[in-house]
Order: sequence, then structure tokens, then C-alpha cells
Amino acid sequence: MKAFNVRPNALLSPYIERLWGWESDHDEILNLPILLPGTGAEVFFHYRQPFRGEIEGVLHQFDPAHMICVRGRPIKLQQSGSIGFIAIRFRAGRLHRFTAIPGVDLIDSTMSVTDLWGASGHSLVKDVMNVRSRTSAISIIEKFLTSQLNSGSSDLLVEQAVGEIYKRCSNISVSDVAQKMGVSERELQRRVKALTGHTPVEFRKISRVQHVMRELLLNNPSHMLETALKYGFYDQAHFINTFSSWRLGSPQRFLADVRNKSHFYNTSWNGSDKKSA
Repeated sequence: MKAFNVRPNALLSPYIERLWGWESDHDEILNLPILLPGTGAEVFFHYRQPFRGEIEGVLHQFDPAHMICVRGRPIKLQQSGSIGFIAIRFRAGRLHRFTAIPGVDLIDSTMSVTDLWGASGHSLVKDVMNVRSRTSAISIIEKFLTSQLNSGSSDLLVEQAVGEIYKRCSNISVSDVAQKMGVSERELQRRVKALTGHTPVEFRKISRVQHVMRELLLNNPSHMLETALKYGFYDQAHFINTFSSWRLGSPQRFLADVRNKSHFYNTSWNGSDKKSA
């Protein structure tokens, strides 16, 4: 499997973390990951076979160009053929800059790019699929995103709030964030929920689990207690119970399984990665 990561241009980088992708050998079978509940959104353009995804026991065939949005439930991805895609990874709380659809209506969504952006999204998919080089496809995507920037209803307070919660999820309270933003807790909860689909408490919980699982997956999985405490869990049991509430079994078993699979934890920018023009 080949993978790539590209930093977006300077105008898009406050809102988009990376453009990235995978490409399998044509006869390669990949064990695809289970996507845990998440705080961000990704848009995929499949120039080979799109994923299938099992959500709460129901199998879905994804559109060739689709979004996987902020989610409160896991998605078990499955390979339906040779894999090749380019993806956009939006920063938490930033997708709304590019679409007028409210975040509360997007949570747990896997809608097509055409549903997300209408006729302009349909044209984008055709343009991306009809070019031969990855560089050209990325250029088309960035041009489109630049044209869509600020087409939604931005809420700078929520952007700052979710960024603060994500970075400081280990020790920050909702009242701390509300005070820093200069609003009441009730107002903060209403606005965060409207934009992201999660309450601030839900967003913080998912952020904590994301941080713990990422660190355990990429570093030493035996340091579960130490890592759980580092990111705000009271003890190991508190972390295990939180993880198990997603009906994925124990985190230990999940980690053992995911280490034998491909995963979406892009961690570094190697020499072949470059900033797109």
C-alpha cells in the first residue's frame, strides 16, 4: 500500500489539517480500520472501489465521493475492491466554513459530495475523477475549497471553543471554556451542539479517547493507565468503561486487533510529502 500526505495551502490550512490518501496494489487485500467516534470530518474521492461501512450492524456501500462526518458511533470499514482515494481531513469544528448544512444535521453522516455541495459538488467529483495525476486532482480540490470558504455560517466562538477543548481535553471543564469565551455554559452548549452535533461534554469525552488511543497505538500499548490519567480519566476502569460504551469490547482487544490492520493515524510528513501550490 502506498500512502501520501500533503499540507493544504496557507489560506486553507487553518481549516484543513491535510490532504492525504492510500493506494493499494491491485491484488492487495487490506484489513481496514474501525473508525472510532470522532470530532472531525473527512471527504473521500475514490478513483477505485469505495469502502463499505458497517454502522450498528447495517452494511452501507459508500458513494465514490462521500463524507464521513463527526460521529458518535463507530464505523467498521470494509474493502470492496482495489483501494485508491484522495481525502480531505477537516479540523474539528471547521467543516461549517465550507457548507451551509448545520453541523447537527451532519453528525454520523456519510452523505455523498453531491448531497453536501449540490451541483457544484457534482462538478467537483467529475473534475477530480477525470484528471490523471494526483497533483492535478489536489489542485482542483483546493481551488474548489477556496471558492467554498466562508459559504457556511461561521461561528468564531465555537471554533475557538472546540479547539480549546480538543487541545486541553485532559483538564479543562465546560465552565472554564465558557468563562474564557465570555458566554454562559448554556449558551456555549447550544452553539457547540448546533455547529458540531456534539455537546461540549461529548466532544471532550471523544477527544480524550482519541488522544489515548492514538498514543497507545503509536507508542507503548502497555502504558494504558499512565496514558488514561494523562488525558483526564480518573483511572483505568474509567477509560475502559468509556471505551466499552461504544460496544467495541475492551480497548486492549481493540488495540491488539487494530495493530494488524491499516489505520488512518497519519503521523509524520516524510521527504516525499510537500505543500501543494
